[in-house]
Amino acid sequence: MAAAQDGDKRAYERVLASSVPLIRAAARRRGVAVDTLDDVVQETLLTVHRVRHTYDPSRSYDAWLSAIASRRAIDTLRSHGRRGRHELHDERAVEVHPGVDDATAATERDQDARRLREAIATLPPGQREAIEQLGLKEHSLAEAAEHTGRQPGALKVNLHRALKALRTRFHGDP
Repeated sequence: MAAAQDGDKRAYERVLASSVPLIRAAARRRGVAVDTLDDVVQETLLTVHRVRHTYDPSRSYDAWLSAIASRRAIDTLRSHGRRGRHELHDERAVEVHPGVDDATAATERDQDARRLREAIATLPPGQREAIEQLGLKEHSLAEAAEHTGRQPGALKVNLHRALKALRTRFHGDP
């Protein structure tokens, strides 16, 4: 690493390549799962690259690298721990998100789309126009105002009221 700090590119490549087994070992000692070891290796190598100027050649490179790898392993474990609390179990995921080719799901989507079209049709004309222009056609407020001849403020108010009415109809939320 001392040679790499002095600008020797080959030495830098060699030290990084020889560091991978040490990084993997440090991550495994911390309890990182096998499928995330490569993430820890990559993050550690990036960190080494950013802070290589802090390495003191009079000290052990392995100890310096192990400390960095250990910190990146802990970061990865924390990150996966946070995500793990929000993940759904497989059974629930299949129940909530059936396959794309599932006929039942397609029928439900068609029924939901029909119900939404029917609900939009019952809205007052100004609200229906705001939903169609801003929501369904995804026009900008300026484009919708130009197309309908209505003021942007009026479109925003009608959109808000339309969404509130639809929310109440489908979810009972006031």
